[in-house]
Amino acid sequence: MIRLAALAIGYVFGLFQTAYIYGRMKGIDIRKYGSGNAGTTNTLRVLGTKAGLIVLLGDILKCILAIVTVRLLFTDSHSDMSYLLAMYAAAGAILGHNFPFYLGFKGGKGIAATAGLILSFHPAFIPMGVILFFGAFLTTHYVSLGSLLVYAGFMIQIVVMGQNGVFGMAQAHLNEMYIIAAFLTVMAYWKHRENIKRLIHKEERKTYLLKKNKEALTK
Repeated sequence: MIRLAALAIGYVFGLFQTAYIYGRMKGIDIRKYGSGNAGTTNTLRVLGTKAGLIVLLGDILKCILAIVTVRLLFTDSHSDMSYLLAMYAAAGAILGHNFPFYLGFKGGKGIAATAGLILSFHPAFIPMGVILFFGAFLTTHYVSLGSLLVYAGFMIQIVVMGQNGVFGMAQAHLNEMYIIAAFLTVMAYWKHRENIKRLIHKEERKTYLLKKNKEALTK
């Protein structure tokens, strides 16, 4: 029951669709422009760098707040599974972001929300995330490649750290956490399946922070 509570709390936070809300403030449904994705990269391309950064921050914060809330509510009573419950909260936030019920389950790809997971789950994940994402992005300008590498690194690191006793949980709880992390990784790769095809065929669009990326506002 406690797991479902953590998942539900995360899902509620994930329903705050930053890209959709910001787009509506500008008079558009972001899902009808550019790639059709309600996330940071599409917002940056359609509405500009400022909008992209606002959406990025909002999506990161909602996952952080979900994890913080679950830890505040349940850590004292369930200290032996604190990291597992945090993972459930993050999974809920990412699911809420990707599949918001009030938008017909059409949301984003969950990468910015995952950044919130990496930033708040354990400090050791931060260097890995920064190096993999920005290393790939700054050399290739492919946001999708950086995102996919971060997930692969996250999956590997969480198992290595878990098996070395960093999280202080029983093996059963660790295995459960690995399953959730694997599910999130598979979902991220599935959500990026078209990007992966374009990367393979060298057709993926590059994104620049200091250059114009904006798409024409045409449906």
